[in-house]
Amino acid sequence: MDNEYQLIILGGGPAALTAGIYAARSRLRTLLIEKGMLGGLIANAEWVENFPGFPDGISGLELAGLMQKQAEKFGIVTLYAEVTGLQVRGRQKIVSTTEGDFIAPAVIIACGSERINLDVPGEKEFTGRGVSYCATCDAAFFKDRPVAVVGGGNSAISEALHLAKFSSRVTVIHRRDQLRASRIVEEKARSEPKIDFIWNTIVEAIEGTETVERLRLNNVVTGLKTDFPVKGVFISIGQRPNTEFLKGVVALDANGYIITNEKMETSVPGILAAGDIRANSIRQTISAAGDGATAAVYAERYLTG
Repeated sequence: MDNEYQLIILGGGPAALTAGIYAARSRLRTLLIEKGMLGGLIANAEWVENFPGFPDGISGLELAGLMQKQAEKFGIVTLYAEVTGLQVRGRQKIVSTTEGDFIAPAVIIACGSERINLDVPGEKEFTGRGVSYCATCDAAFFKDRPVAVVGGGNSAISEALHLAKFSSRVTVIHRRDQLRASRIVEEKARSEPKIDFIWNTIVEAIEGTETVERLRLNNVVTGLKTDFPVKGVFISIGQRPNTEFLKGVVALDANGYIITNEKMETSVPGILAAGDIRANSIRQTISAAGDGATAAVYAERYLTG
């Protein structure tokens, strides 16, 4: 494999694949580097109903596969490797990976973010079968069914408020005795009759047969352990951007997300960012795809300017 390209895209989710489609159609010599399966977190979604063009919905895995097929159709080169570093030497950017170094004047960073898991028995087994990480994506599947939300920040309470539009009962389970969410978000949740709270409690296991049926709870103050019946559980205890290798390279916000302008440009000319790894992303497939398209367009303008 050659090690010099016009554009290198880091990541394999919707933002990266869309950037790849636009870059390859513009005849840019493009390399896409992904350490795992292409598709990103969307590949784990059992069913996607809010992506334009699929009125009957589509599985996340199939949608990711179609994006990959489209990018490869236009000639993008894919390398499966882990990115370990990024250096800037004049106009050139050097991407270090477990398969060697690759060079390009332009780089689009679309490595996404990793959700923080509970890491309890049953979580992995029931993902897509009652365990979810996105109420916007999956709330409609739990119409008139009781669900739980694990977490106490703005994201978790926003998930609960969205779920209340569909589910019969939404129970927020939080390990502390008060929420971390902003006051206005908390007030909305407390005024919603479908939402209630279980405080000072952690989830120790997620149980069921074919789908989720109950949670094993532990009160961290009293030590009391109980089983709590639900049909679904939405885990929202935070996300972690994949930016460890970027510290000192581009500007990051306090949470480690990449700061960009509306053109997806970072603090370093020729380095752009797209998707969930970007500060203030709404973390939806459609917005990631839009970010990827924008980044590719302005990467081309950087190269030809």
